[in-house]
Amino acid sequence: MNKKLRIGVIGAGRIGKLHSANLVNRVPNAELAAISDVYEPAAKELAEKLGVANYYSDYRKILEDPTIDAVFICSSTDTHSPISIEAAKAGKHIFCEKPIDHDLDVIKTVLDEVKKAGVKYQVGFNRRFDRNFKHVHDVVANGGIGDVQIVKVTSRDPEAPPISYVKVSGGIFVDMTIHDFDMVRYLSGSEVVEVSAMGACLVNPDIAKEGDVDTCIITMRFANGALGVIDNSRQAVYGYDQRIEVFGSKGCITADNETANNTTLYTVDGVTKEKPLWFFLERYNDAFIAEECAFVDACLNDTDTAVGAFDGLQPVLIGLAAKESCEKGGIPVKVQK
Repeated sequence: MNKKLRIGVIGAGRIGKLHSANLVNRVPNAELAAISDVYEPAAKELAEKLGVANYYSDYRKILEDPTIDAVFICSSTDTHSPISIEAAKAGKHIFCEKPIDHDLDVIKTVLDEVKKAGVKYQVGFNRRFDRNFKHVHDVVANGGIGDVQIVKVTSRDPEAPPISYVKVSGGIFVDMTIHDFDMVRYLSGSEVVEVSAMGACLVNPDIAKEGDVDTCIITMRFANGALGVIDNSRQAVYGYDQRIEVFGSKGCITADNETANNTTLYTVDGVTKEKPLWFFLERYNDAFIAEECAFVDACLNDTDTAVGAFDGLQPVLIGLAAKESCEKGGIPVKVQK
């Protein structure tokens, strides 16, 4: 019988539920051993639904369990770094949802503790595992479009988050755009060295009251000389808009939106096709499963994780530079090394 990785999930909210269900039903070499949530009834309900024996209000009970090999940190953003540090000290492999933290010094402390403990650490940048985006990456990495010259990412949510979420999100650049900063690094094969960002509140004026924007365009310069563009909106009324393009010296490759089906209807009245899928749970669930399988395999086979702690740090560095640029009217800002 193949060895299974015994896992504890910390946080039974939306993303914790998704990871828990996948670990039980879709990841062959994983065994979900325990679930914790500060609101114990949530942990209890999820555990009973999935047939998991142990549930707690205190995540430390997971860390103290010597039979548990790894944790998935799916709790609120402000807990990611302290739990990462505690889990590393407890000798647990760690899968952490993004971001690790908003404070660079804290992130570096997490990286130091992970290295000191010798445990695996993977950050939840799931879009790298989307089959179409991965194919674009592989084509680019194998020279299929020649030298990369332009990278473009469109990422627009179907509806703006509640203000209660905006208050604790850290702002659009380190909450939403952070996925896109990871994607441009992944697609270009190079680091972002300079950013210029312009933002506005065009969706919900209450977001401006929290010192944030809901619509933005970011231009970037990469270390390899290429240029990049990201456009974000908190509300695309037609669905979850996720598109990428990489243009190079020998050609161009794109990936379009996922839809419920790929049919197109042609009639005298016009040509119609499906709108994009509505939100990330539908759009990226296969990518979530792929990243979970990759983490489990890395732990069991003692190989490097696909998206390590360094990859968790870089998008935050870019996001902070973008935030600074936006606050200063879009002037170019160097990305901290």
